[in-house]
Amino acid sequence: MIKLLSHLAHVEIAAPDPAASVAFYERLVGVRAIASEGGKTYLRSWGDYYDYSLVISHGAEPALVEMAWRTTSDEALDEAARRIEAAGVAGVWHDSGFGHGRSYTFTGPFGHTMKLFWDVDKYRGEGEFASIFPDRPERRTRHAVGPRFLDHVTVAARDVRGFAEWYRDVLGFRIMAYTVLDEAPITVFGVITTNEKSHDLAVVLDTSQRPGRVNHYAFWVDTREDLLQAADVLMENGVEIEYGPSIHGIGEQNFLYFRDPSGMRIEVNTGGYRNYVPDWQPNDWKPSQGSNNLYRNGAMPMSMTESFPPDAAPSATEEGLHPDTAEEIIADALANPYAKQGRG
Repeated sequence: MIKLLSHLAHVEIAAPDPAASVAFYERLVGVRAIASEGGKTYLRSWGDYYDYSLVISHGAEPALVEMAWRTTSDEALDEAARRIEAAGVAGVWHDSGFGHGRSYTFTGPFGHTMKLFWDVDKYRGEGEFASIFPDRPERRTRHAVGPRFLDHVTVAARDVRGFAEWYRDVLGFRIMAYTVLDEAPITVFGVITTNEKSHDLAVVLDTSQRPGRVNHYAFWVDTREDLLQAADVLMENGVEIEYGPSIHGIGEQNFLYFRDPSGMRIEVNTGGYRNYVPDWQPNDWKPSQGSNNLYRNGAMPMSMTESFPPDAAPSATEEGLHPDTAEEIIADALANPYAKQGRG
């Protein structure tokens, strides 16, 4: 299989009050709005090579509208569309979009909408935004959080392995790791990638009735000190830190989670390994091994299991458990993940 996708280019999220969300991202996160068109606001981080990486539009609930990926070539775009349709999913071609050329948009088998394109406008800052570094698209922000660029998106699906395998088989993602509960053979998390990162797309187990949900998306900062400063600045400005700062076992990234005014979860991360192994075989981690918190010294808050849009009616998992039982097992495992350290 030829390599089809190169990287995550942007995400579009819906917010009930887009103006409040845009103000939050500009004032506290440190991304910059560059345009508003057709009811959408386009924002960029200082290190984005393209015009934007975040789009905010209006929606009744916080949600992922689409995630957009750049292909490796124009030919790869055509081949990706062919393989998607061969897998039984019908997409739609568009001649162009804001900041990019023709694109192919489809909704995958688990309800998530993905846009693929090749031709794209490259950003080059001018005047006060020009950088003295030739390789930088824009000067480094003076903002205290100021992410360099978009890093990844984590969605929710009722079959973690099925999700990962579909995107591997159809679009060539590499599966990098899974998390399986200590208490039961339930896969609750998986990470996949189009490149050498541990992941640019991840999936958490969803026991809800609603397809296409998202758990969070993430920005990248250069150093752990930048991440710690981000936590400091956010707290000083009244933003509650949901989880972190700490370090994930899977991927080995330092992380910090908080939410925007709509309730959408944002991660800031940095660090982590690079993996170039073409025939990598994913390991199954257990929560007791520190899959989520490498230090194994604190539980992930239950609020982190919430995905968007919210759902009040959990359903049975793909393992066939009664929904109440599934929720209880997962909740107990996340509330006390290190109680059974040493189990196989």
